[in-house]
Amino acid sequence: MTDATDLRRRTAELLAAHPPATTDRLEFLRARFDAGLAWVHFPEGLGGLDAPRSLQAVVDAELEAAGAPGNDPGRIGIGLGMAAPTILRFGTDEQKQRFLRPLWTGEEVWCQLFSEPGAGSDLAALATRAVRDDGGDWIVDGQKVWTSSAHLARWAILIARTDPDVPKHRGISYFVCDMTHPGVEVRPLRQITGEAEFNEVFLTGVEIPDAHRLGAVGEGWQVAQTTLMNERVAIGGVRTPREGGMIGVAAADWRARPELRTHDLHQRLLKLWVEAEVARLTGERLRQQLTKGQPGPEGSGMKLAFARLAQEISGWEVEFLAEDGLTYDDWTMRRPDGVDFIGREAGYRYLRAKGNSIEGGTSEVLLNIVAERVLGLPPEPRTDKDVAWKDLPR
Repeated sequence: MTDATDLRRRTAELLAAHPPATTDRLEFLRARFDAGLAWVHFPEGLGGLDAPRSLQAVVDAELEAAGAPGNDPGRIGIGLGMAAPTILRFGTDEQKQRFLRPLWTGEEVWCQLFSEPGAGSDLAALATRAVRDDGGDWIVDGQKVWTSSAHLARWAILIARTDPDVPKHRGISYFVCDMTHPGVEVRPLRQITGEAEFNEVFLTGVEIPDAHRLGAVGEGWQVAQTTLMNERVAIGGVRTPREGGMIGVAAADWRARPELRTHDLHQRLLKLWVEAEVARLTGERLRQQLTKGQPGPEGSGMKLAFARLAQEISGWEVEFLAEDGLTYDDWTMRRPDGVDFIGREAGYRYLRAKGNSIEGGTSEVLLNIVAERVLGLPPEPRTDKDVAWKDLPR
């Protein structure tokens, strides 16, 4: 059985065979994947060793100490946090072999084609259609929106309606979409920050082979739940040290600017510090639970806490810094590789945090999930549950 000692031995062998100082970065990442040290809880041959998830920290610590290159998780977070666990659970052997290695090494960036202009909070109402052709493959037409990294992506996880004659949750199928297909058009969405990290994506006659379907036809909603639960953990459950993240920036501002301190701002900062620490410790417990199985609705609670704290802390920071909090370094239209909350100024954090309660499931939807699936409260009345999608008012 793989234990910490065995993992340290395997990591030492990897470093000896591929010294980080003299090995090409991509070559090292591929070798790490092949050695089963990418995500140790994955199966052997797929970047893992069937080891407990908690032991990944052992490998990461050894590699960090040796100066080994990372795979830039901020750039490939959708692939790591959403596509990979879904492919692992629902993909065929061929799909796992084809997609997981270049996904983890960052050779292929992924995006998520879920939300639509008329299907955001009510995602199951999506209207993008996938129709089977004479050869058994699929032709997809529709529009997706708020797609992070679409301008960088090689592949996308996509849900589309394959049967409009059944209720909305039952007529959806899940696919892997080739973003280089000529029928895929990506347009930037400029945000309040001035950047365009999000996109809208138009799909016109996009051909998807049936071999790129995940799960059974019509059962895409069930597959999508795995993606969504992992997404919320990925957003809200990022591991941070004590006084790390945005609360660390706020605390540093407080210590550096004594002339701006007031009693009221001090009391509010202390309250936010405690809440951030509670959220951090709760996240540690959630990650421990993940070692025993798939993420559950608790991830929705973590994502809720993350969004609220990000907005409240950034609001406190802007207020504390007074006129300096309103400065903004650059409104140039950019299409960044990722989001950098810590490396920018207070004005950027304040504006970007507004999206935290929308992306990855709105806070209103997540409150319903926590109420129903964690607290066991009765669900809200739904009149469309048994109505065919084609008969729903739009």
